Amino acid sequence: MAGTVYSYAADRLGGGKLDLAEHQGKVLLIVNTASQCGFTPQYAGLEKLWLDYRDRGLVVIGFPCNQFGDQEPGSAEEIGAFCQKNFGVTFPLGAKIDVNGPDAHPLFKYLAAKAPGLLGSKAIKWNFTKFLVDRRGSVVSRHAPTTKPEDLVPEIERLLAQD
Repeated sequence: MAGTVYSYAADRLGGGKLDLAEHQGKVLLIVNTASQCGFTPQYAGLEKLWLDYRDRGLVVIGFPCNQFGDQEPGSAEEIGAFCQKNFGVTFPLGAKIDVNGPDAHPLFKYLAAKAPGLLGSKAIKWNFTKFLVDRRGSVVSRHAPTTKPEDLVPEIERLLAQD
């Protein structure tokens, strides 16, 4: 397991590579997403965080996942069109991945190991679990799907203020 998130890469939703090393020195908010979930409206809040803080060094990255209630069944094109049409998403989206189990993407294995959930659980419990990463690439916190993006503002502000 690598030392920081910058050691990981994934496929982009629209093709190409999403190399986290490109974001060294920035604060990252990494979220597993889904288009047909009760938490799907959080896309709007994630986009607002991206627009409000990207110039100060925040990068929001979404990773669609279909492991929870079959709530992300679409193709890459369908997911991208849905996010753009309904929420105006412009922040980076990775290709659809697994976040749990034997086929879990290594990035999410790393995130879950570095910031376990309730009672030390490493499993991701549902869509829109959020991980905050500081400018050094260290995972600093994990937030439940019920945590609204705007509730992360104080922690994001604190992380952006750090060197």
